[in-house]
Amino acid sequence: MWCGVVTLFPDMFRAAADAGVLGRAIGTGLVDLQLFNPRSFAADRHRTVDDRPYGGGPGMVMMVEPLLEAIDAAREASRSSGAEQMAEPRVIYLSPQGDPLTQAKVEALAELPALILLAGRYEGVDERVLDSAVDEELSIGDYVLSGGELPALVVLDAVARLLPGSLGNSASALEESHLDGLLDYPHYTRPEICRSGKGESSLPPVLLSGDHEAVRLWRRQQALLRTWLRRPDMLVGREWSEEDRRLLEEALGASSH
Repeated sequence: MWCGVVTLFPDMFRAAADAGVLGRAIGTGLVDLQLFNPRSFAADRHRTVDDRPYGGGPGMVMMVEPLLEAIDAAREASRSSGAEQMAEPRVIYLSPQGDPLTQAKVEALAELPALILLAGRYEGVDERVLDSAVDEELSIGDYVLSGGELPALVVLDAVARLLPGSLGNSASALEESHLDGLLDYPHYTRPEICRSGKGESSLPPVLLSGDHEAVRLWRRQQALLRTWLRRPDMLVGREWSEEDRRLLEEALGASSH
């Protein structure tokens, strides 16, 4: 997958590109990451990329021309990256006003051959950039950050881990939290008994049973129960299997006693 990022702070991405799943995906060639700094496309000797907003108000707004030039350069780099790039890269602006980033959206992005992420700064970007060059806006949450770099890194990490070969254990991606519309089940490792703030703490006995089907059912039940208790909104409109309905009813019945 080819990915270009338009950012005033390319060093933030260079640091992330050397570590973790994203670093492995880049190192093995699964992700071709290229960075485009709008300052490189500014017309004046001061490399100006922002100006005061028309109509007054606090802060500065990123200017049209440097951003459009950077996006055009990213598009051209995508075309030059390989003949297999049949479609134009999708251009996404990271913004708190965008649609929420979900696992379903991440899966859709991971199917694309090329992607351009636009990381804004200051009070945002000139609206004409969004009107003419951006395909969609995405948000990672209802809060404001200093810029779009961290959200862009979130998108990159989430997408990279879905690319075949990016994870050491391919089964990990199949059992991820949110992948089936549920929160993750609890995880445990050695030692079997450990100290905690409430005294000794031991494992759920089913995990020591050696019964793989019983473990599968327990994990599914815990995921359902945790989602019900913590994020009931995720269950709205869900199509329920008979097994899932039974497991949740049993868990709710047990928790009420």
